[in-house]
Amino acid sequence: MKNLKKFMSLILTLVIIAISVACGNSSQQTNNSTAQVKDEKAITLTISAAASLKDAMNDIKKLYVKDHPKANITYNFGASGTLQQQIEQGAPTDIFMSAATKQMDELKSKNLLVNDTITNLLSNKLVLVTPKNSTDVKDFTDLASDKVKKVALGEPKAVPAGQYAQDALTSLKILDKVQPKVVQAKDVKEVLTWVETGNVDAGVVYETDAKVSDKVKIAATAPESSHKPIVYPAAVIKNSKSLDDAKAFLKFLSSDEAKAIFKKYGFGVK
Repeated sequence: MKNLKKFMSLILTLVIIAISVACGNSSQQTNNSTAQVKDEKAITLTISAAASLKDAMNDIKKLYVKDHPKANITYNFGASGTLQQQIEQGAPTDIFMSAATKQMDELKSKNLLVNDTITNLLSNKLVLVTPKNSTDVKDFTDLASDKVKKVALGEPKAVPAGQYAQDALTSLKILDKVQPKVVQAKDVKEVLTWVETGNVDAGVVYETDAKVSDKVKIAATAPESSHKPIVYPAAVIKNSKSLDDAKAFLKFLSSDEAKAIFKKYGFGVK
């Protein structure tokens, strides 16, 4: 009996020790985790990006913040030309993502970029969209018909999609007939909205814009030979106050995780 009591006492002592060790490890892990969060450097970035990138970049932000809980990322979406002007005028910006090389080249020529960070990230396609129930427009050439009264395009000087569209219509030899019907939008998202609401008979946007809307349908895709290649370059702005963090985020945009998101929204990745 005495031996049994001693044995049971030994077992109880071992159990108590095991529980104490486990609790100590758990506490240490918690402390380590807390220390990591406290040690995590606060990241603050402002990113000016073409409006057509909005949906994909919002998803990428969620993914990035998950691994960098102290990251504070602010987006400024708009027409690439408008964003370019804002940067030239000194608007606080860490990274610029354009829907065409023209705007990036102009900023480079003015020595406003960290040149070795310029990266061609993505590609896209130009499409003609109509309201879901429309039957009048099945091809770009239909835009010249009397059935079509209004066609939405991005303002070509500021909106790359507008310039691509103008080039495509010129290549198809219908610009003269379509031009009187054109209503110009501040960016591709506005073009898409006008088509969705039926305020216009058709509009020209990127394929990625059309894919995120269930209120429009793609009537046709512009021949790639009818316009310049649609390329999305990105770069760090020289006046960024967070150069290292900006470079790290730009590098993240080329990661497999980020590429998967861009592909989900229909972008071609480089």
